[in-house]
Amino acid sequence: MTKQTPITRNTARQAGQRLQLAALCWRRKEGKVQVLLVTSRGRKRWIVPKGWPMTGKAPQDCALVEAWEEAGVQGKASAEPVGSYSYTKAGPKGPIACLAMLYPVKVKTLAKDYPEAAQRERQWCSREKAARLVDNPDLAALIRDFDPDAAKG
Repeated sequence: MTKQTPITRNTARQAGQRLQLAALCWRRKEGKVQVLLVTSRGRKRWIVPKGWPMTGKAPQDCALVEAWEEAGVQGKASAEPVGSYSYTKAGPKGPIACLAMLYPVKVKTLAKDYPEAAQRERQWCSREKAARLVDNPDLAALIRDFDPDAAKG
């Protein structure tokens, strides 16, 4: 888990990993911070939206695109990630080692119809519950420790 070192495609590649950009979608409800999780398409595990870098787009904008496609989120992404976590993604030719940069996305609205609506479930929960639901311990720590008031952007 890295909080201050900027990660790029090249630094991820040097570490033997592929870079992904992830969205930590959040809102305040009755004064409490909630996090939006989605299910993965294959094993239906609880995850955060994430995907590959897109040519010509800033990393936080890529995270926002993934939040829209996977969760129907419309909102604003912070320019600074809250950290990063490593995981292994199932690929068509075998496992892919990935490093995901996690960008906070303040959710303004959730669409009922979005590109992957039929393929995923979504759930709002407290940071503590979200941290328990995700499989990755580094992602869980980032979610549990997330403070939107301290996030830059």
